[in-house]
Amino acid sequence: MTSTKTFEIVWGRHRLVLGPRTLVMGILNITPDSFSDGGRFFSYESALCQAEHMVAAGADILDVGGESSRPYADSISAEEEIQRVEPVIRTLAAKIPVPISIDTTKAAVAYAAIQAGASMVNDISALRGDPEMAGLVARQGVPLILMHMQGTPKNMQMAPIYHDLLGEIRRFLEQAVQNAEQHGIPKARIIVDPGIGFGKTFGQNLSLLKHLRAFESLGVPLMVGSSRKAFIRHLLREADGNEPSPNSTLVETGTQASIAAAVLNGAHIVRCHDVGLARTTLKIVDAIKTAA
Repeated sequence: MTSTKTFEIVWGRHRLVLGPRTLVMGILNITPDSFSDGGRFFSYESALCQAEHMVAAGADILDVGGESSRPYADSISAEEEIQRVEPVIRTLAAKIPVPISIDTTKAAVAYAAIQAGASMVNDISALRGDPEMAGLVARQGVPLILMHMQGTPKNMQMAPIYHDLLGEIRRFLEQAVQNAEQHGIPKARIIVDPGIGFGKTFGQNLSLLKHLRAFESLGVPLMVGSSRKAFIRHLLREADGNEPSPNSTLVETGTQASIAAAVLNGAHIVRCHDVGLARTTLKIVDAIKTAA
């Protein structure tokens, strides 16, 4: 089994060591329409409660988002997005020790979140969504996650086509890293995400999980977010053709299998909904990965 390269990201009061132990990013959707838990944590109180629960369960990073990126989702204004995330981040930053990531494509939202206490930016557009984002991240000196997506959430699943799946995604991410560096963001603070479920067919998602080591040549940590995605629900269809609900036990079991595959194939961070279950899975998988 090929070992996973170790990286260290140090900034502000935070330090992440990626490699020997897989890190868990807990997902906190403060939205009414996310595909898995839309509406469950939309209120201020429920969002805070869920965030504290994830930290207690072992989350290394919290990823807070105020706009759904599910397939066919409509965009919202920066003002509305800020209203959703800023109060929660401000309260959490004073209470929890782990870094808070803001999941947004808008520089204004990222700035408001960082001012409130966020210390990472997760940009699913890989800096393409807002020309001000790269400069903002560089000035703030925070880590940046760059994700591959073919199209936008509104149209990405209509007809994704690749002539060379791994090659095209690798080249996209390579160029995204270079673009970030050219804007003053150090490579030592960049993480990449191949974008499971973002402009890919079910089969392409499986190929990505199988061949994650194709992205090792980028020389940066790799994050994978397969949690409760549609390809898992599709694989677990019932005999009558119906898919199980995203937050069912069946789909969560499938998610854990995808997490194990991602880690054994080189992922440094897994982004997931159920932090406690992921931690249990990783305790075993990391032990296998690092065994003599």
